[in-house]
Amino acid sequence: MESKKSASTTYTPRIVDTELALYLRTLRVIAIEGAKAVGKTTTALQHARTVYLLDDPDQLAVARADQSRLLHGTRPILIDEWQRLPSVWDLARRQADDPRNPPGSLVLAGSAAPPPDASLHSGAGRIVSMRMRPMSLFERGVAAPTVSLGVLLRGSRPMLTGDTTVRLETYVDEILASGFPDIRRLPDQPRRAQLDGYLTRIVDRDFIEQGHRIRRPTTLRGWLAAYAAASSQTSAFEVIRDAATPGQRDKPKRDTTLKYRDVLQRLWILEPVEPWTTSSSHLRRLGASPKHQLVDPALAARLLNVDKSTLLSGKDAGPPVPRRGTLLGALFESLATLDVRVYGQAADADVSHLRTSRGDHEIDLIVQPRGSPGVLAVEVKLSSSVSDDDVRHLVWLRDRIGDDLIDALVVTTGPAAYRRTDGIGVVPLALLGP
Repeated sequence: MESKKSASTTYTPRIVDTELALYLRTLRVIAIEGAKAVGKTTTALQHARTVYLLDDPDQLAVARADQSRLLHGTRPILIDEWQRLPSVWDLARRQADDPRNPPGSLVLAGSAAPPPDASLHSGAGRIVSMRMRPMSLFERGVAAPTVSLGVLLRGSRPMLTGDTTVRLETYVDEILASGFPDIRRLPDQPRRAQLDGYLTRIVDRDFIEQGHRIRRPTTLRGWLAAYAAASSQTSAFEVIRDAATPGQRDKPKRDTTLKYRDVLQRLWILEPVEPWTTSSSHLRRLGASPKHQLVDPALAARLLNVDKSTLLSGKDAGPPVPRRGTLLGALFESLATLDVRVYGQAADADVSHLRTSRGDHEIDLIVQPRGSPGVLAVEVKLSSSVSDDDVRHLVWLRDRIGDDLIDALVVTTGPAAYRRTDGIGVVPLALLGP
C-alpha cells in the first residue's frame, strides 16, 4: 500500500512551497486544500517521504480495513485525497495532539471538504490548513515581477519601476490557458477538452461524492454558466438563478441554488471575494455582498464558451447577468484577483473587496495583513493608462481612513510601473509579484 516519493525533475516551484516548508518545521499536521488539478499532490510530493494515495481503489480498501497503516513509513507522510476516507481527519487530529510526534509528521491533501454531515471532530488549533490555488502569472513565468506585494504591505511606499512587453493579448491567452499546471501545457483544442471534462466531472461525479445527487444536471450546468457570467460582480443569487433559467416558470428553488453554492465551495470551485469589514467610524455603510469568482477564470471562459476573438471583440456572452464593463474586463479582474490572493497568502494577508451599501464607491480588492488595521487598496483596470477618474475611489478611501491606508495602486494592462504625482501606484499585472 505504501508508495515512496518520486521527486519530479520537471517540477515548477510554487509560492506555497515556502509556506509548506515553514509549517513542516513547526507543526505536526498540515492540510493542503484546493480544487482538483491545482497541483497539491505534486507540491506535497516534493516534501513528503512516504505517500498514500486514497484515490487508488486498492490503497483505499486497505486503509478502510486498517486505518493505522496510514501512519507507517518515514515522515513526513502524505495522505492524498484524504476526504475519500473522512475518518482520516480524526486520525490526523490525534497525531497533532500527541506531543511525542515531531513537527512535519503528517500532510493531508484534499480536493474537497467532507460533507457537512460527516461525523468529524474539529481540527481547530490542531490541524493547520494551507490553501493552494491555480498558478499565478509569476509562477507561470509570464514575466519577471518588479513590484512585490509583500513589500508594499510593509508600508514604506517604495518607488515603483519596471517595464514589460506583456500586452492585452497575452493576458487573454493566460485567462484561457488556466493556472492548472498540467492543463495549461496542452495545445488549445486538447486544453479546452480537458477544461470541459473538468466541469463535466463536477456535475456528474463530484456532486454525488459530496452526497448530493442532481436530478437535472443541465440546470446545475446552467447555474454554473450564470455564475461565470457574474464573475467580478456582486449580483444577488436570485439574479444568477433567473439568468440561468430565462423564460422558465419552473425555476430552481432558493434552497436548491444555495446547495449548488455550498457544494461548489466545498469543492473549492467557487471562491467569492468576501466584503471588507472594518470598525472605522468613517466607514459605516459598507455592502455585505460577496463578489463572485470561480477558482480560475479559464473555467468561466469555458462555461461561457468564449475564445480569444470573442473576448477581444468586447462582445458579451452567456446568460444575461448585468455587469459593469465588458466580459474581458471581468475576467481580467478574476485573473488579477487570483494573483493577489496567491501573493497575499504568502504575505499572511487576507483579501476582500469594498463596496458601499449604495454602490457609490467600490474598490476591487482590499489586502489586509492579519492583525493589522492597515490595508492595501487595489483597483483593477482593463486599460494601459490610468486617469484621475480611475483613482477617485482610492482617493476617497484615503480621505476616509488616513494612515490606515498602507498603500494604493491600480493594476493595469500597461507597459510600465510608476507612481502618480498623487502617490497612487500604477502596476501592470505582469509586474506584480509576491
